[in-house]
Amino acid sequence: MSGKNVLKRIDWLTILFFLLLVAIGWVNIYSSTFSGNEQSIFNFDTLYGKQFFFIGVSFAAIILILALESSFYERFSSVLYIISLVLLLGLFLFGKTIAGATSWYDLGFFNLQPSELAKVATALALAKYLSDIQTDIKRRKDQLYAFLIIFIPALLIVPQPDPGSAMVFFALVFVIFREGLPLYYLGIGLMAVLVFITTLMFGTTWVGVGLALLITVFLTVKKATFKVPLFPLASFFVIAIAFSLSVNFVFNNVFEQRHRDRFSLWLRLEKDPDKLEEIRKTIGYNTYQSEKAIESGGLFGKGFLEGTRTKGDFVPEQHTDYIFSTVGEEWGFLGTTTVVVLFTLLLLRLVYLAERQRSDFSRMYGYGVISILFIHYFINIGMVIGVLPTIGIPLPFFSYGGSGLLGFTALLFIFLKLDANRLNEWL
Repeated sequence: MSGKNVLKRIDWLTILFFLLLVAIGWVNIYSSTFSGNEQSIFNFDTLYGKQFFFIGVSFAAIILILALESSFYERFSSVLYIISLVLLLGLFLFGKTIAGATSWYDLGFFNLQPSELAKVATALALAKYLSDIQTDIKRRKDQLYAFLIIFIPALLIVPQPDPGSAMVFFALVFVIFREGLPLYYLGIGLMAVLVFITTLMFGTTWVGVGLALLITVFLTVKKATFKVPLFPLASFFVIAIAFSLSVNFVFNNVFEQRHRDRFSLWLRLEKDPDKLEEIRKTIGYNTYQSEKAIESGGLFGKGFLEGTRTKGDFVPEQHTDYIFSTVGEEWGFLGTTTVVVLFTLLLLRLVYLAERQRSDFSRMYGYGVISILFIHYFINIGMVIGVLPTIGIPLPFFSYGGSGLLGFTALLFIFLKLDANRLNEWL
């Protein structure tokens, strides 16, 4: 497809949302890192200057992505996936450690985080595999291979250690559900999470009592309509209790202290309100200060460059994972609502685009894009406002960072290229 046709067919509404988020993000990075001295936005010694440079690099990447043939992304998806795995493995030998995580390559002028690019490659590889098998993913072998495509890069990222980035890959499971994975897998996953949380909060005894009550209610309701097989229910109960019994061991012996502290704060495991408040100010310092910054913004905010907590560096890493708190303090409830609405509209637009695709590969990749963007958006904002535990993942198109911006941009514009080419694809 010629460049002229690409520009004619590309979805400009999605690009508008992208540009607005990038622009608003840069303004807030400027505010959260501005030292008070008048300096050019092209001064690459400043963080906002570097982010401006990253934006330029991302725009150059957009030109390259749109210039390549759409078939390139499907044909070479496996190659890109393997390259991403090699880059992740290379970190164990050549990686640079920043803030306790060996997640970057030091390229001199730029630190490259390969996990951000691996998200793109994994979404492409998963879409390629699912579109090639020509099935509704009911066979166990197909399910296993699809899960392995997701699991392998996540497994390489966990030891860096970067469990937050590793967790993002599992959002791609929703692509498999969209293509026909039985919903009982989702039920098993949700039940495991529920048992894990309730065990930490109430203990295994109360988990057993709760499960017994649920099974009793289920049997009472269903008994009148059909004969309920008792063996599967008994097996479910035994497995759930066994899992519950393992929770405390995993929590105390597998999790690091910082992870235990975050869960303790999130689930309010400390019952003494004074001690809980002290924990919020120490272990949960970042989230505590972030909440206070957002609360202080009120309805209309304090104004651009007028955030006292932002200027006072009260919120650590405010230009990266906690950039949303700058929006809350300086632009208030109206500003945070605007950002949330923009992200929501972007995701809804991508769902619409995914559903209109003519090729299975394009549709599946589109849902991969949606899954990754949504999990970042949902967890980051939930973390910043204190309703989710602290997990170090950025807000797409918004947080400071060259690898993140480049990765999210590539993720999105590959899909826009595929969408622009949909009229040329076979039904």
